[in-house]
Amino acid sequence: MLNVPTRFGGRAPRPLRSLMRAAALVAAAAGTALAAPAQAGAADQVAVHQQAVTAGQRQAVLDYWTPERIAALTTPALGNPPAGGPDGAPWTTDNALPRTTGRLFFTDHGEDASCTATVVHSANRSTVVTAAHCVDNTDLLGDDNQWVTNEMFVPGYHDGQAPYGRFVGRTAVADATWLANDQQHGETYDAYDQAFVAVNPNERGQLLETAVGAAQRIGFDRPGDVPSFSFGYPRASADPAREGLPEYTGERLAYCQGRAREYPGTPDWPEPPGQFGPPCIMGGGSSGGPRMTGFDPATGMGTVVGDNTQAGFFDASGNPCALDSHDDCTRYLVGPGFSSAVTEPLYERAQKLS
Repeated sequence: MLNVPTRFGGRAPRPLRSLMRAAALVAAAAGTALAAPAQAGAADQVAVHQQAVTAGQRQAVLDYWTPERIAALTTPALGNPPAGGPDGAPWTTDNALPRTTGRLFFTDHGEDASCTATVVHSANRSTVVTAAHCVDNTDLLGDDNQWVTNEMFVPGYHDGQAPYGRFVGRTAVADATWLANDQQHGETYDAYDQAFVAVNPNERGQLLETAVGAAQRIGFDRPGDVPSFSFGYPRASADPAREGLPEYTGERLAYCQGRAREYPGTPDWPEPPGQFGPPCIMGGGSSGGPRMTGFDPATGMGTVVGDNTQAGFFDASGNPCALDSHDDCTRYLVGPGFSSAVTEPLYERAQKLS
């Protein structure tokens, strides 16, 4: 079986398929509405999907995520001695960063999963940014694109705790091109692996930004090859020595820092331009986490310029490594840079949703 890039949010490696799904069929899926942004065009359409709107629907999601369900998404701790470095370490500073970053829970094709999402400043004060495969995904064969269900955001999540409350997803926003994703043609779809969720108030009736008291900036068309920080709630580590530490079980926030590099993919699995990220060992669960520039570790504030979606490997000379031969290569956590062409129309639509 071929070794292929892996999506980190909830489910699937990218398997081979013989045919791509037709975008028109996916865009017509039940519950999906399309709206053309300022720069009209089929590939630029914004797909909007209602998740939990009524009080009963919101309560059903809150009831679904029992402590037992959440605990089932926790990787067992292995008791390895603490270890960390620029490519992966726990975030321990109590500032705006852990308030604005959280764990995103959802059900994907009947299986519970989790990603990472970030509070970004918005007109509705209720918007988070994440990866598109954390709101709409295929099955394990790359078929049957579906919007996820039971979406719930927990800012500041740690060790099963929700210090600012739980925010059930109200409306998901993604690019319509992503809805035709077949897990095979990354060169076509991976630039669109980004999404927003407008969330309902928490159990106390507070809007998201009110509850956490902060929101990160969002930036479009920013340079990618610059010093960057990436954050996430990984459930695994690519470094065996750090596997099973609390920050790689899904229970605590982790981060990486370094100069981001653009990952072009490999001849067999090419990527579109703009897939950037720093050296990083964070694994599954870190998908959707923010890549920030201009980040101040003291205040925990920065500008979200991209999201985590997959791994890329480079050798000592800076060349991409073959996916089936990267033992001596450095692992990077990469994802699409946010752009005015793709991201901004999604953001503008999401921040105006109530």
